[in-house]
Amino acid sequence: MDGEAQILNEQSRKQMILPIYTYGQPVLRKETEEIDADYPNLKQIIQDMWDTLERSHGVGLAAPQVGLPIRLAIIDLDCISEEEPQYEGYKRTFINPYIEEVDDTVMETQEEGCLSLPGLSEKVTRPTRIRVSYLDENFEEHEEWVDGFLARVMQHEFDHLDGVVYTDHLKGLRRQLMAPKLKQLVKGIFSADYKVKPLRK
Repeated sequence: MDGEAQILNEQSRKQMILPIYTYGQPVLRKETEEIDADYPNLKQIIQDMWDTLERSHGVGLAAPQVGLPIRLAIIDLDCISEEEPQYEGYKRTFINPYIEEVDDTVMETQEEGCLSLPGLSEKVTRPTRIRVSYLDENFEEHEEWVDGFLARVMQHEFDHLDGVVYTDHLKGLRRQLMAPKLKQLVKGIFSADYKVKPLRK
């Protein structure tokens, strides 16, 4: 009966959908702090982030995007596994992640969007191969080289942990053209089909 009760409890657990902090919120520009296993309510925070990511149909989410200036991010590439079968089952939690080394011999430009910049996207050039270190949700250490789309998503999400958003990588005319759109976000003039927390509303 105890096992059945646990299953029922898990099934009845109410999802906690957190609001996504949008461009202009100060927390998105803060350099985050490392955390340890004693960080308050960490397991619940991670679960809430997964629930929020699922609801917002993104592939990654960093803690500053839900208002927390801590070094924590999650990535779900399983959601694109029909088109990219190599990512089947890929759902990871990254605690205190860092990009340790960049192989910039091959750079690639691709369109990027961000849950904190609803309605916007732009081409961003990034290295295709990086070496990362991080702790998983059990605080086991990992260090690995990653490449391709996963490397891009990691760079995007880990940027958030250093107060950087993808539009910071734009240069020249593309940066100028993006500026008025960013001002609209700061004013709260946008639409999103997920829960958000804009600077002004």
